[in-house]
Amino acid sequence: MYLSIVNKSKFGVLVLFIALGIFLQCSSTQNTSNLKEKTEKLLEKELTKNNVHNAFLSVYSPSQSIDWSFAGGAFANGEQINLENPFITASIGKTFTATAITILAEQGDLKFNDPISLHLPDSLMYHLHIFNGVNYSRQITIAHLLQHTSGLPDYFEGTTTDGSENVMELMFSEPDKFWNPVETIEFSKTKMQPLFVPGNGYNYTDTEYILLGLIIEKISGMSLHQYFEEHFFKPLNMKNTSMHLRSEPIEKTLKLSETFVADIEVSTFTSLSADWAGGGLVSTGSDLIKFQHALFSGEIISAETLKTMQNWVPETRGMEYGFGLRKVTFKKLFPTLPDLTVIGHSGSTGSFMFYCPELDVYLAGTLNQTDKVKESVVLMVKVLSLIEDIS
Repeated sequence: MYLSIVNKSKFGVLVLFIALGIFLQCSSTQNTSNLKEKTEKLLEKELTKNNVHNAFLSVYSPSQSIDWSFAGGAFANGEQINLENPFITASIGKTFTATAITILAEQGDLKFNDPISLHLPDSLMYHLHIFNGVNYSRQITIAHLLQHTSGLPDYFEGTTTDGSENVMELMFSEPDKFWNPVETIEFSKTKMQPLFVPGNGYNYTDTEYILLGLIIEKISGMSLHQYFEEHFFKPLNMKNTSMHLRSEPIEKTLKLSETFVADIEVSTFTSLSADWAGGGLVSTGSDLIKFQHALFSGEIISAETLKTMQNWVPETRGMEYGFGLRKVTFKKLFPTLPDLTVIGHSGSTGSFMFYCPELDVYLAGTLNQTDKVKESVVLMVKVLSLIEDIS
């Protein structure tokens, strides 16, 4: 997950409550003839907000015959945004990494309770997790990494022991730097301290997902982007999806849409390579829905394994985390919200990829602006409420 102004583990919740509390007081009964138009107008309204330069929204429901995609805004040069301009998905990539791990588990190549030391070299494991003078490195399991319960620090936004810049800050001060995965792990080992004993807490950290990516490469013998191509992108015809700065999409696609941190355009930064297995994909809304639908319909993994991915641990109010999946229960966020849940993942760029089981609706898109994480959640709530009115 890239560059965040709101603490990513909280998903902007502290500021979400007020925004969500004013939820759709004027909601009225809709019908299918104008639902698509009303949904498009919701995205158009987001484009009128300060610092939202472009936005994407895809909505799909096989049971309700909904299959819509919208895009709006323009590049800095005035060129209009197209539906096939891919966007940075940020931490949505964690769901892909976690799903790859579950495939390896179904194949018998690993177990979720395996110590990660079984699959990673000693050089990487050395002093990985030293807490209160005790070395817990070999007690970390794959499940700990998947659920953010390892206690490892977050090389992106964590505090360094010497007060120097973390990787997120270095991405701005050194935008031309290309990061390799092992380098980010070494950064967390030498510059940061673990937060708790493995299994004794929750701390959202990209460090864990870098380790998962390295495990995937070690077991499969492929680079991570090759593994994703062979198991996800090609089989699901995700033609506009690739790993940013590391691979090309299956077919020649349009240029990458622009992503902003406040008023700074960052999509051209080579330093975005720092995320990799934690959120290094670019995609489109329709491609993300292809993946999410395949995941929840049993096309990628079995129903039993999908259930294991939904072994939830508390994250924050109204939110729980599984294996690369986040569950948001709207009514727990704020009591006036609809009694609906969504399961999927979000990103600090205002990106989202969620499935609402109560309505059988898939949502994916982005506001491409780190200032607008909470607005992306409100947008999802509004779209789902429109659909709920006609269901």
